[in-house]
Amino acid sequence: MTDANKLGPRTNIKGFTAHHSFRLGNHAIAKTEEAGNFLTELADAFLFTVRVIRETFSGGFEFKEFLFQCFQVGYKSLPLISVTGIIMGLVLTIQSRPVLVDFGAVTKLPGMVAVSLIREMGPVITALICAGKIGSGMGAELGSMKVTEQIDAMEVSSTNPIKFLVVTRVLAATLMIPLLILFADGLGVMGSWAGANIKGDVSFVLFFSQAFSHVHFMDLLPAVVKSFFFGGIIGLVGCYKGYNAGRGTESVGIAANSAVVLASLLVIVVDMIAVQITDMLK
Repeated sequence: MTDANKLGPRTNIKGFTAHHSFRLGNHAIAKTEEAGNFLTELADAFLFTVRVIRETFSGGFEFKEFLFQCFQVGYKSLPLISVTGIIMGLVLTIQSRPVLVDFGAVTKLPGMVAVSLIREMGPVITALICAGKIGSGMGAELGSMKVTEQIDAMEVSSTNPIKFLVVTRVLAATLMIPLLILFADGLGVMGSWAGANIKGDVSFVLFFSQAFSHVHFMDLLPAVVKSFFFGGIIGLVGCYKGYNAGRGTESVGIAANSAVVLASLLVIVVDMIAVQITDMLK
């Protein structure tokens, strides 16, 4: 009886240990595969970026397609960006005005709103909106072309799909998104003027003169520089996800969704880095 009692627990302990060792082994293998897939994806993205940069500076630029993509990225995004810019300024003014009144600093409202919009809120929020609209559009468009084998047909017909499809879209996003951000900043200040006149009476000329008297060159330059990076990232991520989509129809949705998520995350990361660099330069 004593031997049986001793053997029983030992057998259970051995079984328990073997079972969990098997589960831990499978878990380690799964994590290793995930790490390998991540590194492979990172290497593919790096090689894709290098190829895009190389094709950008090679001959045979598709100027007409570039202009068409500028129209698609810039002009067709104006209604959404306009509404976003006005609401940013309006909400920021309505939320900030009571606090400034309590401190007797209501005259600082135009400058505070202008600096906040130009430095941070305008570039980041506009870039996130563009990541949702432009990045997803590029991912879905190129993903559908991948599924319907249009990209393969271009390669067979001796047309460079990277130069025609990717380079033009990336350059269009890099150029047009900073312009959209500046446009949103201007409309944001106009929205702030409208918000200030809800419970007050401030002339248009006075408000704008007070707003831009507080904006300096070092407020504008970092915002413009990081806006170009935002545009390039959104274009690259959208094109990469669409160009490397799978063959199934569900891959189009996956490419569009992952393009939005990754582009938005990278915009926030780049903004954090830009803020640190700007702070060190001051």
